[in-house]
Amino acid sequence: MPEVVTLGETLAVLVATSPGPLRYSTHFELRTGGAESTFAVGIVRLGHSAGWISRLGDDEFGKLILAMMRGEGVDVSQVKLDSEAPTGVFFKERREGGESRNYYYRQNSAASKMKPEDIDPQYIYGAKYLHLTGITPALSPSCLATVERAMDIAKECGVLISFDPNLRLKLWKKERAIPVLLNLIRKADILFPGIEEAQILLGENEPEKIVERFLELGPGIVALKLGSKGALVANAHQEVYVPAFSVERVVDPFGAGDAFAAGLITGLLEGLSLEEAGRIANAMGALALGVTGNIEALPYRNELIAFMKGNSTIINR
Repeated sequence: MPEVVTLGETLAVLVATSPGPLRYSTHFELRTGGAESTFAVGIVRLGHSAGWISRLGDDEFGKLILAMMRGEGVDVSQVKLDSEAPTGVFFKERREGGESRNYYYRQNSAASKMKPEDIDPQYIYGAKYLHLTGITPALSPSCLATVERAMDIAKECGVLISFDPNLRLKLWKKERAIPVLLNLIRKADILFPGIEEAQILLGENEPEKIVERFLELGPGIVALKLGSKGALVANAHQEVYVPAFSVERVVDPFGAGDAFAAGLITGLLEGLSLEEAGRIANAMGALALGVTGNIEALPYRNELIAFMKGNSTIINR
């Protein structure tokens, strides 16, 4: 059984090859995108095992994603192909300076039809960590029920739950998202909020106060992502600021938060301190900024070690 199990939607991503409004784009590159599957690939590239639970359309995009995840070494035995619903798609508009806009076509996708019955409890029982994000519960009521069921199974057998709120206001309204995400956060053991979404969820601005409030809700570890300022990682006994690694040029921020989470969970799997795990997380996030794409940007263990020792730079990858 995989050490880490995750659950969520992965989509086909069509990226415009030239910058400008999408309506003028005529050429696209086909990639894949999914927070949870990106996280899973990050875990595998750092030398651990990961499994992914999901649904895909029984179509060409679904078969592409399934083959890609299998080729990356992620266990896909719990991925179901749906002949009645399509694989989700989104188009990525490129702008000058590395900015982009995403246009999602995922309503009624195969993954949005995930239901609690899709989960084999034994698959989670064998893991050390279950990783979830706030994207999945935004897709549909049945997806929310599936996430809640996965958390309940993990709690039953002592599997630690890591949770990234990943607040996506394109998917649901803030008034609905906040209470749902806060309820899920209460069930998590490790939390990965970004500073901006934390401000929305809690109405707090100071990092120390944000971390304190999240710890009071229930998680045992909070890793607050602070962008160029690094991260504030804390538990009930200590609080440590972990400085960011220097990034000379941001090529694509897509998937950086998922890489960060994969780095921190890897550190915890290996028994490292909060500070050491935070350094791995920051390095993974920094490296993810230097390459276009999400899984394309994830480093292998030797690349990560070289970067952390200062023997390589992002711009040269």
